[in-house]
Amino acid sequence: MKIYKQLPLAMAVIAALCPLSVLAQETVTTITTEQLNKIVADAVEKALAERKEKIEAATIQKPSVDIVEKASIPPSPDMAIPYGLKFNAYARYGAQFQAGDQKYVGVDGSYNGSSAIGRLGNEGNGGEFQLSKAFKGDNGAIWDVVVMLDHWGDEVNLKKAYAGVTNLFESQPNAYLWAGRDFHQRPQQGINDYFWMTHDGQGAGIKNLDLGGVQLDAAAVGAVQSCNPEVVADQSNPSRITCTGGSGTGDNGHYALTSKIHGVKLGPINFELFTNYGFDSKAIESEEKLKAWQTAVVLSHTGENIENKWVTRYSDNSDNSVYNKTADLRTIYTSVEGTYKFTPQTSVTYLAAFHDYDRSNHNEDNRRNYGVIIRPMHFWNDVHSTWLEAGYQRVDYDTGGDNKGWKLTLSQNISIAMGADFRPMLRFYVTGGEVDNKHTATTTDTEDTRLDSFNVGAMWEAWF
Repeated sequence: MKIYKQLPLAMAVIAALCPLSVLAQETVTTITTEQLNKIVADAVEKALAERKEKIEAATIQKPSVDIVEKASIPPSPDMAIPYGLKFNAYARYGAQFQAGDQKYVGVDGSYNGSSAIGRLGNEGNGGEFQLSKAFKGDNGAIWDVVVMLDHWGDEVNLKKAYAGVTNLFESQPNAYLWAGRDFHQRPQQGINDYFWMTHDGQGAGIKNLDLGGVQLDAAAVGAVQSCNPEVVADQSNPSRITCTGGSGTGDNGHYALTSKIHGVKLGPINFELFTNYGFDSKAIESEEKLKAWQTAVVLSHTGENIENKWVTRYSDNSDNSVYNKTADLRTIYTSVEGTYKFTPQTSVTYLAAFHDYDRSNHNEDNRRNYGVIIRPMHFWNDVHSTWLEAGYQRVDYDTGGDNKGWKLTLSQNISIAMGADFRPMLRFYVTGGEVDNKHTATTTDTEDTRLDSFNVGAMWEAWF
């Protein structure tokens, strides 16, 4: 460290870094050159250490999460009430030039996400925009009112309109009561954009009910009349219940009782248990009425340089939603996802998934879906990063034949900061891939089974 002899510079550094109480002592202390150098050197070293720590913490790419779902976390009893409205959003918009057979790379017969072969450079445009307002009553109860609109097609839809309250009961200060329309029980895997459970709708429930060290979420919800669970042919997610407008705002006759046990620690492992039951009202024709249930276990672990999550779900008469029921259907979905950090600036995110779709009396629909995605990422500095994503998927049918494909995307990114909790990001990418739908060809007399892809795009993605 060089010796700084300029008195004005030294005094400026001392004034900025030293506590005011030191300068306010009644006795004036003489500072030698050696002491001055040590103060400056210690301050610079501390600042560099703090910056390094911040960079290391930020560059850990966490396992994929639903960012807008984070915006739905109930308020805590000790929260400070913000002034005015709070705005949260997730959105992505851009242009993608198609030079091959497919604009979005997808294998026919896949039911675990529209981007089951990899999300990077393989997703459409849209967004979700939320406004909320918190209030505090004279009795200490904290209320919030939330409204969200989404734009994933030609129409803008009302996805959330609910109110909730916490700190209402002295014995359960963290319990959160809510009623209205909400995103409900929709855990997401981001790297393949899959909601492996989803019950968006309207109803009422409670979150964070303390059962002696274990927390319970429970609700009764109904699907809204405008929800359409049909598989559509434009590469949209066939498993997600989407609202695209309709004749009313009431329930459509499909209901669910949902529950989630969380806050359980098994040594270094976090444990979560989901259990759901689906049923129909008299609004559904009697011959079409069905019951369904599903359960899922989630195990997660976070280490110094690694985060992992294991999901296993079993469904009876349903797949990822007990709203959408199919007779004689049994499905199993299991996956392992996570992130490993090699250095503060280099990490890899990965996912391997298996999906068994089995209808006992309709073996022409039976299939097993295998998929793997890997995404290495390197941050050159706080702003610039390069990501490479490779994906492979195979859909194997009981009746013979399979569909399979691969995808590779290279993306150059510009972002506000590494690993920030909010992200405006500019992304410039190129995607290549190929699928071979042999089984689809045998059932539809399609001659061309191979579809190639080469796409170039630019997009803006943000959450805050």
